[in-house]
Amino acid sequence: MSKLTRRDFLKASAASFGTLVVSTALTGCHGEDDPTPVQVAVEQPPAASFSHGVASGDPMKDRVILWTRVSPTDTTKTQVDVAWEVATDAGFASVIGQGTTSAIVETDFTVKIDMQGLSAGSVYYYRFASLGVMSPEGKTKTLPEGDVSKVTLAVVSCSNYPAGYFNVYKEVANDDVDAVLHLGDYIYEFGDGGFGTENSAAIGRSLPADNNGEILSLADYRKRYGLYRTDRALQDAHQSAAFITVWDDHEVANNGWKDGAQNHDDSEGDFHARKMAALQAYFEWMPIRPASENDIDTIFRQFDFGQLVSLYMLDTRYYGRDKGLEYADFTDPTTGVFDAASFQVALGNPQRTMLGTDQLQWLQGSMSVSSAKWQVLGQQVMMAKMNLPTEILPYLATGGPEVVPLLSALSNIKERIKLNDPTVTEQERARVETVAPYELDAWDGYFVEREVILGTALQLQKNLVVLAGDSHNGWANNLKDINGNKVGVEFATPSVSSPGLSILLNIDPVMVESFESIIKLLVDDLKYFNASEYGYMKMTFTESDARSDWIYVDNADSIDYSLKTSRGHSLRMKDGEPELTWI
Repeated sequence: MSKLTRRDFLKASAASFGTLVVSTALTGCHGEDDPTPVQVAVEQPPAASFSHGVASGDPMKDRVILWTRVSPTDTTKTQVDVAWEVATDAGFASVIGQGTTSAIVETDFTVKIDMQGLSAGSVYYYRFASLGVMSPEGKTKTLPEGDVSKVTLAVVSCSNYPAGYFNVYKEVANDDVDAVLHLGDYIYEFGDGGFGTENSAAIGRSLPADNNGEILSLADYRKRYGLYRTDRALQDAHQSAAFITVWDDHEVANNGWKDGAQNHDDSEGDFHARKMAALQAYFEWMPIRPASENDIDTIFRQFDFGQLVSLYMLDTRYYGRDKGLEYADFTDPTTGVFDAASFQVALGNPQRTMLGTDQLQWLQGSMSVSSAKWQVLGQQVMMAKMNLPTEILPYLATGGPEVVPLLSALSNIKERIKLNDPTVTEQERARVETVAPYELDAWDGYFVEREVILGTALQLQKNLVVLAGDSHNGWANNLKDINGNKVGVEFATPSVSSPGLSILLNIDPVMVESFESIIKLLVDDLKYFNASEYGYMKMTFTESDARSDWIYVDNADSIDYSLKTSRGHSLRMKDGEPELTWI
C-alpha cells in the first residue's frame, strides 16, 4: 500500500468515500515521516470541527475502541466522511492502520472504530480528519498478556459540570496509568436549581439555555454529553489513556433501578423510553464496545491484565437492580414508629437483587476460572457495611449544626466501650450498638446478594478488591462476611466535582477532620475516610500487593488549582492477607 503523509491524510478526509467502518484489522501501512505542521487550505470558516476531542476505550490485548465526534459547520448536513489513522509513534511516522468511515446524524455525528490486530501491552497514537480539518491526537494502550509485573489504573467518578471545574481530570491526564476506570455519574441529569448547581453562575459553569432543564429526551442527553465534552480537562484525560467505563444512576436519573428512578415521575413520560434514550446517548458518546450487536442494556464485561488482574466491570444500577428500600416505607406517618421487624424481613429477602441472576452467575463463573492474582470489581456503590447508630441517621439526611456534637457524644461512648469502661450504662451502650445502614441505595440495601459475592470470593480463596464510586468521598474498608470472615478490601474514589458529605451536611471546615475521625470510630471496618476533597484514586497492582493512593486537588471553583498533598493517603492489601494496612 502507498505511503500516507499528513498532507495526504487531510486531503483524503475531504473526499467522498461513503464507507462505514465498524472494525478493521491492521492495514500494514507505513506513513512517511512528516513531523512538521503542514499548512492546508480549508474553507474559512472551517467546514467542520472536532470540538469534543477524541477518546479511546474498552482496550483488549489486540484491540481498542477509538472515538470522536465531528461537528459540521453546515448544520443541514446529515453525513460527513471521516478518515482515521493509527500509529506506533506520536509523530505518526509509523502508521500501521488507516481507513475511512462516515459520521451520520442518526448517531449524532459520533464515530467509533474498533481497531483490531494490535499488539498486547503496546502504546498507540490515533487521529481523525474530516472536511480538511484534523482532530487532536490521542494516545491509547492495549492490555498486556502473560506475566505482568505492575498494573496502574486511575479511578474516577461523579463529574458534575455546574458543580465545578474538572481539575481532577487534568491531574489524571498528567498521570502515567495503563487505563482510566470511570465508575459512573459521568454526567448529571439535573437542570438549573438541581443538585450541584447552586454556585454555577458565580463560577462560570451555568448550563446553556437550550439544555438547562432536567434532561429527558435523546436530544437532551446528547446535548448534555456535548456540554461535558467541551471541558478541556476532560478532553485531556480522554486523549491521555483508554477509558474503561460503567454508568451509575445520573446517566439516566437519580437513584435509578431497572424499572424506575427516584428522579422520575409520570409527568416525565415513560421511564423505559427515557432510559433507552439515555443509554443510546451513552453508547454514542462513550468509547465503549457493546456486549453484543445493538445491545445497549448490557454493560458488564471483563478485562484481563495478563495474569495479574482480572477486572470485572459491573452494572449495579440498571441491568438487574430491584427497587431500593426506604426507611420511610417502614415508618408510620402518624406515629413515627419504625417497623423494624418488617424492615429486616424485606432486607433479608433472598429474591431482592442488585445485579440480577444472569450478571451474578456471570461474575461467579468468571471468577471461578480466572487465574489472575487479583480479582477486582469495578462498580458503582459502596459494598462495605456502613452501619451507624440509628439515633444519628435523621440528622445525616438533613444536616445541621447539631450533627458533629451528637456524633462526638456517640463516639465518646464507643471509645469508652472499647476501653472496657465499667461506667458505661446499658442505655449508653444501646445508643451506639443500635445501628442501621446509612445508605440503602448502596450494597447495604441488598444484603443477601452481597453475602453471595463475598461467599464466592471466600470459597474460591481469591484476592478480592472492590472499587466503588458514587459517594463523592474517599473511603477504604475491610470487607467481612456475615460471620466476620475477612474476605477482601474496598477502595472508594472521591468525586471529580460533586460536593462531598462535609458540604452536604454543612460541616464547619475546621471540624471536617474531627468529623472524619468520628465516623471512622463509629463504623466498624472503616479504615479511611475523606469527606471533603475532590480527587481520584491511583490503583497500583503488583504480585505482592494492591495499593490505593488518593490524590486530591484543592478546589473545583476555578481552573487555577494545586494538588492538596496534605490530605493524600495510601493504603494497601497484601497478597493473601485480606486486610488493609497503612503505607
